[in-house]
Amino acid sequence: MSLFLIILAAGDSKRFKSSTPKPFHRINNMTLLEHSFNAFNKFIKVKKTIVVYNKKHKKYLDKIKLKNSIKTTGGVTRQESTFKALKLIKKFNCKKVLIHDAARPNPSKKIINEIIKKLHKNHAVVPIIKANDATKRFDKNLIFKNIKRETLGFTQTPQGFSFNKLLEKHKEKIDESFDDDASLFTIDGEKVLTIKGNKTNIKITDKEDLNILESLKKGRTYTGIGFDVHKLVKKRNLYLGGIKIPFDMGLEGHSDADPVLHAIIDGVLGACRLGDIGKLFSNKNKKYKNIRSTILLKKIVDLITTRDYLINNIDVNIIAQKPKIKKYSKKMKQAISKICKINANIINIKGKTTEKLGLIGKGKAIACEAIVNVVKYD
Repeated sequence: MSLFLIILAAGDSKRFKSSTPKPFHRINNMTLLEHSFNAFNKFIKVKKTIVVYNKKHKKYLDKIKLKNSIKTTGGVTRQESTFKALKLIKKFNCKKVLIHDAARPNPSKKIINEIIKKLHKNHAVVPIIKANDATKRFDKNLIFKNIKRETLGFTQTPQGFSFNKLLEKHKEKIDESFDDDASLFTIDGEKVLTIKGNKTNIKITDKEDLNILESLKKGRTYTGIGFDVHKLVKKRNLYLGGIKIPFDMGLEGHSDADPVLHAIIDGVLGACRLGDIGKLFSNKNKKYKNIRSTILLKKIVDLITTRDYLINNIDVNIIAQKPKIKKYSKKMKQAISKICKINANIINIKGKTTEKLGLIGKGKAIACEAIVNVVKYD
């Protein structure tokens, strides 16, 4: 089964009432779009993801990385956006397709897995939750009719469909507007299989919903500590915090000997209980000879992301008599934030000296210690 995913993020976010478009609002250092995107990462049956975005929001999209995705601009309506994405992936011989709203950043693995499973024998599969409250029809704040709640349900996304069937229905109803893709089937009287949805699969409509999402996204926190020290030598470049520092000496080591990134790597690995830098990147391995530590840290960030960890904050002490750290700390924070895919404002870098005591105090070495806090999401 050739399965594709379409994530719709092309709305204008008017009801959200924020200067930042809704798909790019951050919860736990990650945008809502990234939360939605990452929910499907572990499903190897999803061959490719199509992200449909509002062309006015491109500058926000450019700041995040969505691996194995195709990005395309959407239309004026939800249906136009979906239709554009369907036409785009037609050439890839797609058999089944999932349609998901970026505004639902917390779909469960259970729901996704069940939809994919049920799609083998059904043309349309949709999660639905029953109405539990007394239900009324009203107009201008006046109730004028009671409705039996037993007959009502609320559909969610992702919704799964046979690709060709969904594409044809969009072609037939191109001038009409629908709230979701399941409506294209029900209006024709065709069968739509329902599965049990989940109340935690919340749709973000306004800022009040964000408070609910934040409570749902609270994971377990873990802390790790890292330490590294290297000797200063001639004829070596000096790298600290992922940037090259103008100095007459550099640090001796198998890699570029960046003690800041090495300490952060060990702090991350310690928090995630994954060993240490020497275990993953042995100094006996020739392929790591003179490698930039930015590459090593990126590999670690990718590793912990696959295990549902997210860096929560980093605190760093750089212990050096010289050079002075303060003038470079901002650039270091920017470099680290880019590699770790986190906001620079949750990184703290401090320069310390040993008051001219020991090898560091004599300008013969530089050390670094880092404390890293991570959050684990289940």
